Amino acid sequence: MTKLQPLKRFGQNYLIDNNIIHKIISEFDPQKDDNVIEIGAGTGALTKELIKSTGKLYAVEIDKRVVESLALSFPSVHVINQDFLKLDLKSSFPEKQYRIIGNIPYNITSPILFKLINNRQLFTDAMLMVQYEVAKRITAETQDKDYGILGVLSNYFAETKLCFKISPNVFYPKPKVDSAIIQIKFKKDISNEVDDYLFIQVVKASFGNRRKKLKNSLSNSIFAGISFKEDEFDMNRRAEELSIDEFVTLSKIIKGKLQNINNAIKLI
Repeated sequence: MTKLQPLKRFGQNYLIDNNIIHKIISEFDPQKDDNVIEIGAGTGALTKELIKSTGKLYAVEIDKRVVESLALSFPSVHVINQDFLKLDLKSSFPEKQYRIIGNIPYNITSPILFKLINNRQLFTDAMLMVQYEVAKRITAETQDKDYGILGVLSNYFAETKLCFKISPNVFYPKPKVDSAIIQIKFKKDISNEVDDYLFIQVVKASFGNRRKKLKNSLSNSIFAGISFKEDEFDMNRRAEELSIDEFVTLSKIIKGKLQNINNAIKLI
């Protein structure tokens, strides 16, 4: 494929080291019966290896300059020239289960991750190249200095793993940060006692004023009108001190209070 100049507006840093490419593919371990979606195929560095052992491969690429070359170079690949964030996943991919892989633009890591979470019934797992500092936040556990919104939400909806760190030297152009490969295995059986949207909002609100106590963070959020009794939940703790199970408990309490408020409104 013709060498192209990566575009800054798309956050492009082309992977050019064959050893790292093979290491990523080995970690991903594609199988002949897999349906795989590659986010940001670029010039096909991962694509050319994926097609050797993948059942059906879709390549989603926003850059019109490489779409024709991808289609010509890899005729068995279903090339989709769209922005992944704007793509209607359910109508675009007819099979029941997919695996995700991609060297994604680092500036849209969180939106991509949340899109995968919101559509997780379509996916079994994902392997993504992300900025190393973000990888630590995604895989962080309670009391870790990197523990925050990304860590809580990622590990509530999935199981995460930081596979390995990657030097800037394997890209063109070289990014100014280290990178890492993360693995995400999506959980299918999340408690239906709290809906996804409410849980996400509770977590975001709790970390809204980092290092402040929960009672202060929540009072400055969309949950400002909710009052808590002393024996319901310790609101003097900070969000980074809570486990995922404790965020679930807090969400259940808030759900009950919202239902009571709604019922009271209906009676007026």
